[in-house]
Amino acid sequence: MSSPADNVLARSSARDIGDDLRRRILDGEFVTGARLPSEHALADEYKTSRATIRTALAAVARRGLIESHRNAGWFVSLVDQVQGFDRLRSFSQWAESRGIRPGGRIIECERVHATVREARLLRVALGAQLLRFTRLRLLDGRVVMIERSTWAPWVMPVIAAMPHDVASTTRVLEAAGIQAVRGTHRISAVPASSHDARMLGVRRSSPLLAIERSTFARDGRVVEFGEDRYLPGEFAFEMTVDQR
Repeated sequence: MSSPADNVLARSSARDIGDDLRRRILDGEFVTGARLPSEHALADEYKTSRATIRTALAAVARRGLIESHRNAGWFVSLVDQVQGFDRLRSFSQWAESRGIRPGGRIIECERVHATVREARLLRVALGAQLLRFTRLRLLDGRVVMIERSTWAPWVMPVIAAMPHDVASTTRVLEAAGIQAVRGTHRISAVPASSHDARMLGVRRSSPLLAIERSTFARDGRVVEFGEDRYLPGEFAFEMTVDQR
């Protein structure tokens, strides 16, 4: 019979293994639709029992990352795509790490003069010329998000020269020697406007997941700020806090 101390150790091991599997999935080691190693193989890898592995897998499944297929094993889930905030990755980089084809289509693009808020966020003079666009983001050809971005003057020539069907602005910027190395995110829920509803194919006032973001270059200059609005039920964003 196992002792209480053994049970605590088993729970701790299952938790740690579950956290490690979650990180491996988010990092793209196991892409969407992929079959995980068998319970026996995972038990050998983590040097633990199959019972502990089953507990760890159940915990990962409760987060919506994997699902069990009868007599076939555990598979990375095709629903509730999850992205972590533990490192800065673009939409395209994240999608490709999960084995999904990203896409984009700029549907509105205009040059504007910086408002008070835009001047503060982009650290430019009031009235400075900026470039603002609205882009639909796609996964495997399906629209899942509206991206609205306002770009700082120093990157405008690069952004203005992009084709409207560009899949990754991050790669275009990197090719021009501009690399975003830091970002901030603010998460909220918002109702879909009439415009959003038409673009995403949902009812007006449907709840959308909104992510306000700012990105910064290595030298501290602001590259852009914007807001992404995701279809409900398509994505979850996860942050892990460890005080150990």
